Amino acid sequence: MNFAQFAKRTLLFIAVNILVVLTIHLVLSLLGLNLRFRGHNYEALMLGCLVWGMGGAFISLAISRWMAKMFMGVQVVDPRTDDPELRELVRMVHTMAQRARLPAMPEVGIYDSPEVNAFATGPSRSSSLVAVSTGLLRSMNRSQVEGIIGHEVAHIANGDMVTMTLIQGVINAFVLFLARVVAFFVAQAMRSRDDERGGGWIEWILVWVFEIVFGILGALVVNWFSRWREFRADAGGAQYAGRAEMISGLRALQQIHAQAAAGGVAPTHDTSGFQSLKISNDSPAWLHLFATHPPLEDRIARLEQRAS
Repeated sequence: MNFAQFAKRTLLFIAVNILVVLTIHLVLSLLGLNLRFRGHNYEALMLGCLVWGMGGAFISLAISRWMAKMFMGVQVVDPRTDDPELRELVRMVHTMAQRARLPAMPEVGIYDSPEVNAFATGPSRSSSLVAVSTGLLRSMNRSQVEGIIGHEVAHIANGDMVTMTLIQGVINAFVLFLARVVAFFVAQAMRSRDDERGGGWIEWILVWVFEIVFGILGALVVNWFSRWREFRADAGGAQYAGRAEMISGLRALQQIHAQAAAGGVAPTHDTSGFQSLKISNDSPAWLHLFATHPPLEDRIARLEQRAS
């Protein structure tokens, strides 16, 4: 990932945070609620921020399957489909789900995209979705797909969607709380003793600024947890699909990425899938702090060490 790509993603991240902040302010205003800090109401402010931070995260989790279908064009596959390739995909997911002892079979989805990608989402272990791209099915053989599917089912079995939502909710709460407390004291220091007018606007702007700054710092914490959960999902994928299949799937991703980096990628491959997963290994080391996935070579090495 080069600097221009990173800058673009950072700007997108900031824009999304601004929209979230604007939505929270709008909803609070419509409901007549106020999360302003007045120098003494720490407990009330923290409680309000916790409710809004956790509430927003869990609303996102609750509609995650719907969002995947709506915005990524994921089509749910009918288990009784006449397409043998899709029927095999469903069988593969259901077999992994049975090995993981999920309380209900996940929905199986596919979306038309050249990116090599797969993901799991959903509000609970009994209400989940496993989706793969057509690019992944075209790029990998059966055992490699099994490894990737096993990894995604492991995310569901480990409760990663709920766990990451809880972590994101707590981080959201701290971001909202700290931004208001710090903005209050900075605004007080900037405000003239003789000029109290306009202080509210200064504090309001500072809240926005600190929410963005603390939001970026909070993302580092969330992404660290995400990388740790990826190692756990790899171990689960090795258990459900087989260690050789899990390693083979990761090596296939590594090989496709290497081809893309060398400029020899086939027309059916799109490196944007790797960029969205942040598994590119040729970026500066400090950018890995923003990655949700560990480098592929680290994941493969961890599985090989467990095998030995």
